[in-house]
Amino acid sequence: MSRRSEPDPLAVAARWAAEPAGWPVPLRFDPVQRWYARLAADADHEVWALSWLPGQGADLHDHGGSAGAFLVVAGVLTEETVAGGRLRPHRLPAGSARRFGSRHVHAVTNRGDVPAVSVHVYRPALRRMTRYHLTGGRLRVAEVAEAGVAW
Repeated sequence: MSRRSEPDPLAVAARWAAEPAGWPVPLRFDPVQRWYARLAADADHEVWALSWLPGQGADLHDHGGSAGAFLVVAGVLTEETVAGGRLRPHRLPAGSARRFGSRHVHAVTNRGDVPAVSVHVYRPALRRMTRYHLTGGRLRVAEVAEAGVAW
């Protein structure tokens, strides 16, 4: 019996990023907070679009055991990961992509002066996210957010 292969999250992100005009929700920018919308979901994965005005970001967080990838569609994002007890920034211009495992913790911010857009794919679908503080070189849980409750 053959198992259906799981989709490569980066390939899925690239397909969605290539056709923003075909998204089921129109892209928008919110001056108060980072905007996001789920574009698709099925048994294997879900796809989200995010827009980031300059200065907007997501604090240190994980993806509740989901693995996946994200692709920067426009603008420049900075992803920070923890290494050696410190945050290490990675500049990601449009076209850049990152795969991540189920234990990945990062912060993402638009430190540029133009809006940014990204497409994120999670496998399995997000059910919770844990937000962290980095204190004394160690990650400390700040909050556990549940899907449908905190986002």
